[in-house]
Amino acid sequence: MKSSIRRRSPTITGSLLFILLTTSNAAVTGLPTKSPASDAQKPQAASLDQTELAKLDEPVVAPNLDLKQVAPLPLPSHSAEPLAEDADPADTVQQATTETAPNQSADEDKLIILGSEIAPGTATRLAWSTDGNIAGLTTPTPVLVIRGMKPGKTMCMTAAVHGDELNGIEIVRRVMYDIDPEDLTGNIIGIPIVNLQGFQRGSRYLSDRRDLNRFFPGESNGSLASRIAHSLFNEVIVHCDFLIDMHTGSLRRTNMPQLRADMRNEEVAELTEGFGKIAVIHSVGSPGMLRYAAVANGIPAATLEVGESLRIQDDQIETGVSSVNRLLEREGMYSRLFTWGDPEPVYYKSSWIRAERGGILFSQREVGDMIEVDDVLGAITDPITNETSNILATITGRIIGMAVDQFVMPGYGCYHIGIEASEEVLADVESTAGTESDVE
Repeated sequence: MKSSIRRRSPTITGSLLFILLTTSNAAVTGLPTKSPASDAQKPQAASLDQTELAKLDEPVVAPNLDLKQVAPLPLPSHSAEPLAEDADPADTVQQATTETAPNQSADEDKLIILGSEIAPGTATRLAWSTDGNIAGLTTPTPVLVIRGMKPGKTMCMTAAVHGDELNGIEIVRRVMYDIDPEDLTGNIIGIPIVNLQGFQRGSRYLSDRRDLNRFFPGESNGSLASRIAHSLFNEVIVHCDFLIDMHTGSLRRTNMPQLRADMRNEEVAELTEGFGKIAVIHSVGSPGMLRYAAVANGIPAATLEVGESLRIQDDQIETGVSSVNRLLEREGMYSRLFTWGDPEPVYYKSSWIRAERGGILFSQREVGDMIEVDDVLGAITDPITNETSNILATITGRIIGMAVDQFVMPGYGCYHIGIEASEEVLADVESTAGTESDVE
C-alpha cells in the first residue's frame, strides 16, 4: 500500500481565483459573465485542468543521496489507510498487494515506496512512521533504499525489531553504505531500526510493553504493536522479493552467527544456500513473527542471528555483513570476490540444556563448541552456601546459543544445542526445533 504526497497546483489556484473575480465583478456591473469566445475556449481549459489534476497523484521523485553523508531526517510520509472495521485482518496483505497493483501495471519499471519514486542508479533515505502517535513527539524511522541501474529482485533487510538488539543495525548500515547503485542489479531496502521506541529506551519491547515480533502482519485497528506491524508490513515489506530479519540473543544470551529458516519451504531453503559459510537452524517460527508472516504471504525470509543484545560486536557484525554480501552475489545483484569454502551444516533439530539449580552461572564453553554427552559445560554456584554443581551435556551437538555468565534460576535455558540430522526428520521435529520464541 503506497501513500503519495499531494502538491498544490499554481495553475489551478490561479484559474479558480480568476473565475471568482470575474463572477464577482459581473454580479456588480450586470455585465454578462461569458462570451462566445470564452465558450469556445472552455473545452481547452477543462482539458488543462484534468491534466493538472492527474499530476497531483504522481509520486515525488526521491533525491539521490550519498547514504554515508550526514543528513537531516526526512519528513514522514503518510501512513497506510486503515482497514474498514468489518475487514478481515487476515486479508491485510492481499489488500495491500491489490491496491499497489495499478501503479505497478501502469509502469512496472518504477519503484515507488512511501510516496516516493526512486530513480534508477540512485540511493535515498526515506521515512516511515505510523499514525496514532503524539504529533509533536513522533520521530520518523529512516528507510534506506538503493535502486540499481538494472531491474531485478528487491532484497529487504530489517533490524532492531527488538530495540535492544544492536548488531543488526550496524550490519544493515555497512551493507547499504558499501553498495554503488551504478553496479547494482535490482533494489535493496534497509530499515536499520524498526523498533525506534525500544531502541531509544534500550528495551526489547515497545512502549506498550509488547514484543513487536509477535504481531505481524498486524491489524490497522488493533493494539499499538499490531498497528505498527500492520503499517510496516503494508508500506514496506510487500515490496520485498526476499527478506532478512536481523536479531541477536535475547535476555542475556548470545548466539553463534546462524540463520533460522523453515527448511520445509523450497524457496526459503534455496535462499539460505546463498549466505555461504554460516550455520542454518531449521525453525518454522511462530505466528506473529515477521519472517513467519512474510513466508506465509509468499516472501521467502530468514532470520539472521548474530551475537548478544545491548552490545556492538565487530566480529559478529563482520560475519553478518559477509553473509549478506555473499547472498547478493549469489542472487546476481552485486558482484564481489569471495572464497566460498565448505558450507556449515544444517541443524534440523535443536534442544536446550537447562539449569537444575539456582545460583551464579560460570560457563566453561563458548558458542560454536562441539560437545558430547557428559561434557562439563559450566557450573552454578550458590552465593549463600557456596555449593557448586556442574552442568553436564545431555546430548551430542554444537552450542549454537548460550547464556552469558549471570544469576540463573532453576529451569533457565543455559545452552542451546544444535543437533545434526537428515532432512527426513523434518516432519518429526516441529515441536522441538528452536525458534525465536524458544529463546525465552
